[in-house]
Amino acid sequence: MKRYPVCLLLIALLAACQGPEVQEKGGYKTRLSFAPGDETKIAEALLSLTDSSSITLKEGTYKFDNLSIAQVNQILIQGAGADKTIFDFSAQSQGGEGIRVTDVKGFSIDGLTLRDSKGDLIKINKSENVVITNLHAIWSVSDSTTGGYAIYPVMCKNVLIENCYAQGASDAGIYVGQTDSAIVRKCKAYKNVAGCEIENTSHAQVYDNEFWGNTAGFLIFDLPDLSKRGGFVKAYNNYFHDNNEKNFAKSGSFGSTWGVGNAAPGSGVVILAASDIELYNNRIINNNSSAISIVSGFFIDESAGSKINDHYFPIPRNVHIHDNTMEVGAAFPPAVYEHHTGKILVGIEQKLNADDPARKNARLPFITYDGITTNILTKGTAVNPDSLCITQTGPNLFVNVDAMNMTSKNWKPSTDVTPYVCK
Repeated sequence: MKRYPVCLLLIALLAACQGPEVQEKGGYKTRLSFAPGDETKIAEALLSLTDSSSITLKEGTYKFDNLSIAQVNQILIQGAGADKTIFDFSAQSQGGEGIRVTDVKGFSIDGLTLRDSKGDLIKINKSENVVITNLHAIWSVSDSTTGGYAIYPVMCKNVLIENCYAQGASDAGIYVGQTDSAIVRKCKAYKNVAGCEIENTSHAQVYDNEFWGNTAGFLIFDLPDLSKRGGFVKAYNNYFHDNNEKNFAKSGSFGSTWGVGNAAPGSGVVILAASDIELYNNRIINNNSSAISIVSGFFIDESAGSKINDHYFPIPRNVHIHDNTMEVGAAFPPAVYEHHTGKILVGIEQKLNADDPARKNARLPFITYDGITTNILTKGTAVNPDSLCITQTGPNLFVNVDAMNMTSKNWKPSTDVTPYVCK
């Protein structure tokens, strides 16, 4: 009879007691494997993970209340594929998220579908070196009862979101918030309020994505009272199209001055109070209210100046827009007439056409700029003090809304792009 060392027998015994397979493999010290039916074991395993652990999930549907991972390093959750390994949170009775990841250095999740949680589908908080790939995050319905964010890294560092799909979020399908260094690429987002939002995030690149069928395709926001300031965001080679749906953000968002409820149906790209932005080589097609909107915090909150600090400045600066392909349809989407910001866009178009019959009832120009500059803070008179730089060709390109005078009898929005053409 062959004799085995005592230590090997102990390892085999421990593995049998724990249920899942444990082995040295794939660069992780501990490797766990589960199948449908192991939900209780999975939840317990995630709560007791040690550094350098891999969790492999076999094909099938798993039903969970919620899952949590915290204060551990080098973790991989690996499914059999987004169409094969499914986490169903539809019976969730507690917890704010389907999966919550907190304070993990080196977190990866790959090859799963997350479905129908009450809150966010996956929230990754205060973590570093985060990789989210081949993940589908979906609510079966798209209305105000769904969670705010499908894929939600926040206060993180070094994030990659790749080959993912998000649907049904009542805020943003893919949301990167208060993060330093992020890439969103080769992703799709459909039937959310916002397809993707980069908020108070610095050094982000968003490219090779498709966002369509949302209220708004892509948002770059800086908001006050958050932990850090954003900026240095590049968005290129994306396809933002047919984002014309009703804004179904939760009522609290509509009630909030700063909420995503402000996004008008028919918005392709909205830049709000964000600086050092480059938007180029995108196809921005059939977002039938405004292809690109650039607005300051003052546009939605007249007290924005009182919120200025190291983490927030309300006026967008150093925004470079070039070489995008833009088209809009023949009319505003029906949902815009029921929306507070949407009604403003309709009013701007009507004013332009009333002032200039030669426009022959043309649509709102592709780029809508509120025209609120740092002159209101410095008492200056410069025409373009904040370096809005546009290199685009074609008719009906641009409007400076002159938003500070919208309630004045002398209000006169201007379609002259000359001061903003890149020098």
